[in-house]
Amino acid sequence: MIQRIQSVYLLLVAILLVVALCLPVGQFIGPDGIAAHVFKPLGVTLADGNFQSTWGLFGILLLSAIIALCTIFLFRNRMLQVRMTVFGSLLLIGYYIAFFAFMFILKNDLNAMAFQLGWALCLPAVCIYELCSSGKC
Repeated sequence: MIQRIQSVYLLLVAILLVVALCLPVGQFIGPDGIAAHVFKPLGVTLADGNFQSTWGLFGILLLSAIIALCTIFLFRNRMLQVRMTVFGSLLLIGYYIAFFAFMFILKNDLNAMAFQLGWALCLPAVCIYELCSSGKC
């Protein structure tokens, strides 16, 4: 099952998505110019210790990782494997749409001056590229 290059790509996608689940995707910068709130896929940790949930982002990444991992075992049915990789790519595009919606809503709610992107935000984009390479989108 791992002998095909598509399976290696899908395994890499699953690993990258699990890493993206754990790392912060950015920080909200407060009026004083320092990072006041850390934005992770599961939610935003506020400066006073409270937590603002963004569980939808976490759910999309988790579902994408599960789909990528399960798609490895569809190596006998190539057409279904291609359809599942396209579906995973669409889910990750939806992740970016949801991320920017949450970012703009939370920026206004938290009275932040700016938002600093984290490097972990590029991991789903790398996964989209890998999924399209394995599925020949």
